[in-house]
Amino acid sequence: MDKVKSLGLGADDYVVKPFGLMELLARVKSILRRTKPGSELHAFRVGEFVVDLTKLVIQKGGRVEEIGRYEADILRLLASDPGKIFSRDEILNEVWGIEAFPTNRTIDNYIVKLRQKIEQDPKNPQYLCSIYGVGYKLANVVKIQRIQER
Repeated sequence: MDKVKSLGLGADDYVVKPFGLMELLARVKSILRRTKPGSELHAFRVGEFVVDLTKLVIQKGGRVEEIGRYEADILRLLASDPGKIFSRDEILNEVWGIEAFPTNRTIDNYIVKLRQKIEQDPKNPQYLCSIYGVGYKLANVVKIQRIQER
């Protein structure tokens, strides 16, 4: 109940004793990445689509698709280092956190939903690619930029 109460009151994380030093450092680094001033990616452009992480939408041509928080967080992570392959475990830890209990298949389900929103042919993705046995990456990045908020 202490964990639930603390997180409900606004805590970013909760560590219980005994804890490992490596786990503590990983948690601190994760929080620092999320809170580093000026590092927040609000929107980006890849190929034909614009992802607005503030408004939680993907714009492609005249079409606007809404995305959920987890979808936005997955795209934010992949766009943070275009071309880098992120393992399912990395995605789970960054998006859901160490304490969460979703399965690796959860990531696959979100990737399928995202592909339906951003790919011309979701069965043959150009942007959101799987690397068999490793994970996912944002590929074929034509242009990626930080779009200033107004």
